[in-house]
Amino acid sequence: MPSASRTWTFDSIPDQTGRLVVVTGANSGIGRITAETLARRGAHVVLACRSPQRGQAALDRLLARAPGARAEVRLLDLADLASIREFADGWGHDRLDLLVNNAGVAMVPFARTADGFESQFGINHLGTFALTGLMLPHLLASPVPRVVTVSSEGQRFARFDPDNLNAERRYRAMFAYLQSKRANLYFATELQRRADAAGLRLRSMAVAPGLTRTNVLTGGANANRGRLYAASTRLLLRVAFRPTPMGAKTSLYAATVPDLPGGAYVVPDGPLQLRGEPVQRTRERAIRDATTARRLWELSEKLTGVRYQLSEDAACPTHLEVPNE
Repeated sequence: MPSASRTWTFDSIPDQTGRLVVVTGANSGIGRITAETLARRGAHVVLACRSPQRGQAALDRLLARAPGARAEVRLLDLADLASIREFADGWGHDRLDLLVNNAGVAMVPFARTADGFESQFGINHLGTFALTGLMLPHLLASPVPRVVTVSSEGQRFARFDPDNLNAERRYRAMFAYLQSKRANLYFATELQRRADAAGLRLRSMAVAPGLTRTNVLTGGANANRGRLYAASTRLLLRVAFRPTPMGAKTSLYAATVPDLPGGAYVVPDGPLQLRGEPVQRTRERAIRDATTARRLWELSEKLTGVRYQLSEDAACPTHLEVPNE
């Protein structure tokens, strides 16, 4: 593994002026830090958020902290394919330079998305897959398109079961979460393989943030799990997890380092990838497992109805195949 970038800080981020960016889940946690930092460096940032109230509050907070920043909020619910299509269909810009697939849920009680998918697989992977595919024409209209997908250090411990991705047999929250994060890594690397095969300049990266204090374990579907859960989780976050800006480092590193190669997997360099400085990890089983990644890709196209058209002429949105509702 290459040595960690110990000299890299937020101040190392080059000027982002002129860059058009989407950050999903930008109203809190790592997404909020990522969006705010890119805006401070000059990017035009679209905060893609599920809640209009939380999204607007995040935008107001960003503009207060970074006066003069170019930012906007748009509604996006990764648990609903119709919302994802509406987001993509309503895109009013001439291109998209950077898509940060940050939004997700973690270890939530069993639930189904609007389209009937197990929520962690449906939101973390299928929602991300569909959004990236539907935004692909706009990405390919950029001279230097980049996609950053947030996986997790925990994916290393996933037992990936292609026949139980959608809780067909049984549901275990931790298992489903780790499996969805492994799917994120499979997706990011397979997207790069397909872009390379098509001769495209698209670069797809994956990141693991390490143990980070966010509300993913305490908010959303986890908000009503009882006092004992809330108290113990808050204690764990305070004692064992690092501040949110530290967790955003890998996302920002992958999003902005100019010479980072496509297919890179950026993780903290510490033990078990739990904390430390950003480093590119090359020895990862999922990165090399092209067979499983291809199988997952084909299944994802079938489940979402989003079929990627990775070719030079795919910059025209009409080349994206999406079945009728």
